[in-house]
Amino acid sequence: MLGPAHVRRSPIDHAAPAAVTRRSAALRLLAAAALACVSMAQAAQAQSILRDAETETLLADMTAPLITAAGLRPSDVKVVLVNDDSINAFVAGGQIVYVHSGTIQAAKTANEVQGVIAHELGHITGGHVSLAGRGFQEATGISILSMVLGLAAMAAGAGEAGAGVLAAGQQAAMTKYLAFSRQQEASTDAAGAKYLNAAGISGKGYLNFFKTMQQLEYRYGITRKVEYMLSHPVSSERVAAVSETLQASAAWNKPLNQDWEERFKRVQAKLDGYLLPPAQALQKYPEGTQTIYAHYARAYAYHRSGYPEKANAEADALVTNKPNDPYFLEIKGQILLEAGKPQEALAPLRAATDGSRNNPLIATTFGHALIATEDKANYEEAKRVLRTAVARDDQNPFAWYQLGTVYERTGDPARAALATAERASMVGDHRTAAASARYALAGIPQNTPDWIRAQDIAMTSANSLDGDKRKRK
Repeated sequence: MLGPAHVRRSPIDHAAPAAVTRRSAALRLLAAAALACVSMAQAAQAQSILRDAETETLLADMTAPLITAAGLRPSDVKVVLVNDDSINAFVAGGQIVYVHSGTIQAAKTANEVQGVIAHELGHITGGHVSLAGRGFQEATGISILSMVLGLAAMAAGAGEAGAGVLAAGQQAAMTKYLAFSRQQEASTDAAGAKYLNAAGISGKGYLNFFKTMQQLEYRYGITRKVEYMLSHPVSSERVAAVSETLQASAAWNKPLNQDWEERFKRVQAKLDGYLLPPAQALQKYPEGTQTIYAHYARAYAYHRSGYPEKANAEADALVTNKPNDPYFLEIKGQILLEAGKPQEALAPLRAATDGSRNNPLIATTFGHALIATEDKANYEEAKRVLRTAVARDDQNPFAWYQLGTVYERTGDPARAALATAERASMVGDHRTAAASARYALAGIPQNTPDWIRAQDIAMTSANSLDGDKRKRK
């Protein structure tokens, strides 16, 4: 089920003053986005990441051919969903593609999202995150030099002249960096087209998404006249640059994968139900509409707005339509669990876990339900389920929290401390991680896998704490 993995609100406020025109506001946003490129890794950490078994499975399936075409291994590349309603995607180092939820919601087809991800894979293979540093270093060199000249002018009594030098230098730095960024984006557009063709996937969605962006540019009055202020080429140029390559491919007229497209519509409905204000979601999917997508969206909207009976009725409609669908069973169990009925939630969640081949996110919810029954007879099963879940996905803080809970309840405080250390280490709480790991070391038999893991966390957390102390000096 949908949920945030780690939430930390971004400190950047992109709101434009009321007196600013729509065009200048849009240009300020684009300029801010360009500057943000130099610290993408920090920006990614500042976002709220959405974890959902169905969405992650779909994104993995529909991007695997593209990742292979890019010369990468699907097992090494992750596509991560960011809780942000703007239309955007980015890479932030390593082999992780971050896609905003707004991109999924705005896309008309799964094929459009494939085009977006193909483009981002071009950034990975082109090494553009590291290269961005090179472009920014040159721009920073200009800015620092002008800062020195400006301060010298002010010291000599020419305050206005000094301010002018500073402003001109900063503008030059921004212009140089934006030109560098546009060059990267153009090469990445070409790479994206290449990967779509090589994967045998139609590029129509790629062009359609560019055209969607083009409409946004028209709305804000962004044209080639202000291209020097943009981090990307204008969308009309991007369409023209890749159209011939895409249309010459045998994949151009290839039918879309209907399995992916159907699953994509379900994910869109799920996101609408989870992310839109409930009243807006219910307006978009009114009671009279009896499609799978409408039931899905309403189940989430009612669940979020505190109507468990209505939410359960929508989940029942889904399960009646497809009794063995693991994701429908998952939401059915989740609604029951959060309505204070963990015992009733066990059957659908157990079936969802089995039907999804022990998907770790679904298994974590099942483990949580087993613990929530407060029936000691369920604790050993919970322990097995949760250990399997963290073995397959160790980047889930909630799974580690639940595993620590069941260890504590079964009289194993040392491994409960180890689970706490894992969770704390993951969220950057190095002090708790170090203390919990040391406690675990004292109670776990030496040289066992759990003892070695506790030792690793104790050492890395201690090093991180030392590093933090040095930074503060």
